[in-house]
Amino acid sequence: MDKIDLVIFDLGGTTIRDGGQVPQAFRAALQASGLDASPEEIGAVRGASKRAAIRRFVEQQRPAAEVDSVSEQVFANFQLRLAELYTAGGVQVMPGVNETFAWLRQRSVQVALNTGFDRSITALLLQATGWDPALPLACADDVPQGRPAPYLIFHAMQLAGAASVHRVAAVGDTVLDLQAGWNAGVRWNIGVLSGAGTRQQLEQAPHSLLLPGVGDLPEALIQN
Repeated sequence: MDKIDLVIFDLGGTTIRDGGQVPQAFRAALQASGLDASPEEIGAVRGASKRAAIRRFVEQQRPAAEVDSVSEQVFANFQLRLAELYTAGGVQVMPGVNETFAWLRQRSVQVALNTGFDRSITALLLQATGWDPALPLACADDVPQGRPAPYLIFHAMQLAGAASVHRVAAVGDTVLDLQAGWNAGVRWNIGVLSGAGTRQQLEQAPHSLLLPGVGDLPEALIQN
């Protein structure tokens, strides 16, 4: 525990409950522009930059000349639909998250967030949680490349003033989260089973620990 300065948490499915709003909004936005993706295809990009994922689907189904305009249209539609779904259903913090944040801070360990959402959607989510708005936060539109690239983690470290990946833990619920943690070289690369990734999927990704949820993190850090 004394070897960790910073813990970086993913948002949807890790610290904020994922009630299916993201894949629902994603597919609806694609369909509104005459595009489609299977649940499996959408599941494969969970944790990725939503803008980049949408662009990949558009590139597969539309002529090159239309990719830019259609991608922006679909992305704007996705953001609108997701905001509506979250507003209608409410934003729920995962059990044990607030307690884990407080436990870490009591031990002088910083807390930061990173997410595949752009900042506009993230601002809506964070406003509903009541968390400190000054919390270090790395969003998809802050970095040149999303997960599995390590840049979200590096940017969160930069915002928190953390100098060494060897004193950082990253926590997420998807294969891409764990791949990003591995690529960043963090000391603890922790998967949680509270979101999109199944145990079988996360077991096949590089990881240090797999936990039921963020609420189980304090005990795991004490024991390890």
